[in-house]
Amino acid sequence: MSGGRPRVEIVVEQLRREVPGGIGTYCRGLVAGLSALHPTARPEVSLFASRPPHPGGDPLERLGLPVRSSRLPGAVMTRLWDRRVPVGFLDGRRGGAVLHATSFAFPPLSGRRSAVMVHDLAWRRLPGAYPARGRAWHEQALRRAAATAAGFVVPSEATGEDLLGAGLGIKEGRVRVIEEGVDHLEPPDGAAADALLDRLSLRPADGFLLTVGTLEPRKNLGRLVEAYELARPRLAEPWPLLVVGPPGWGDTASSGVLARPGVVPVGRLEGGVLTALYGRARCVAYVPLVEGFGLPAVEAMAAGAPVVATAGLPSPKGAALEADPLDTAAIAEAIVTASLEGAEREQLRSAGLRRAAELRWSDCAAGHVALWAELAR
Repeated sequence: MSGGRPRVEIVVEQLRREVPGGIGTYCRGLVAGLSALHPTARPEVSLFASRPPHPGGDPLERLGLPVRSSRLPGAVMTRLWDRRVPVGFLDGRRGGAVLHATSFAFPPLSGRRSAVMVHDLAWRRLPGAYPARGRAWHEQALRRAAATAAGFVVPSEATGEDLLGAGLGIKEGRVRVIEEGVDHLEPPDGAAADALLDRLSLRPADGFLLTVGTLEPRKNLGRLVEAYELARPRLAEPWPLLVVGPPGWGDTASSGVLARPGVVPVGRLEGGVLTALYGRARCVAYVPLVEGFGLPAVEAMAAGAPVVATAGLPSPKGAALEADPLDTAAIAEAIVTASLEGAEREQLRSAGLRRAAELRWSDCAAGHVALWAELAR
């Protein structure tokens, strides 16, 4: 403890990845939320990751917190962690710190006051959507965490229920539900969005539909594209469907799923151009088969877009037009309703803005601080 405040070391190894994804958004949002808290409410926090991939300044230092980097590259360090070798981590001088792992990439936790963020247990609920090696790694990591972590953070009640029901002896008192924030969106960059649409041979003034997410099987893009094909003739105009997201695994990008009339693969986007596309979309459709929270849905809501989402998706909490992700006709019907002008579309936009306003990274950070303080005691 320092001045009555716990010392916390946060593992942000995901931010060393080429595509940090949703876990990276959580890492950055948590750090931003901590910075927004009053100094007296903040613990003494430092960040830990593998060595920077390039010589020179460490981009993690831009996050505004002290950074400790291993001398090992990420792939080597995390493999050793998987074998319970505590390389490059807390030394004796910081042995009293609380360790917070933002993903399943964490060092041995035995004897440490530690918390692990569990974003989802999707590999258990949808095993066919993961390669065998990935399932085995996630399962091993979950079991290591269950055996050694003092506490767990989950982004939704649904993920908490999955964790408690995992058959690993995790009790309710070890699990804390802390919703993620959505106030990380950058201001919309209209000029950059115009330039992007021009490169895609689309006129900026024309409408479009949008979906955002890593191209991987559980995102359900095949059924979404089928639903779009059903909906397109019923739209006011044959608006294209823009598919934004980096490649993941599986054959979504290579199987011809996206090679359909009106479907426009965009690739990875971030920053103000993504915010601008969210705000301009006739609707944003996000219908994954399994999701622990669902940040893209509430990101779209924060930008003012009406959202079509998987029934029961945790993040919208009733502010989206929900559809069964296995029912392409139901998804198509929802897309038409959310895209065409009318009272229901405006109600969706208003409900989405209200829901997004509830999700602040400072609140998320305050929930983490409370947990860390308990662990430190």
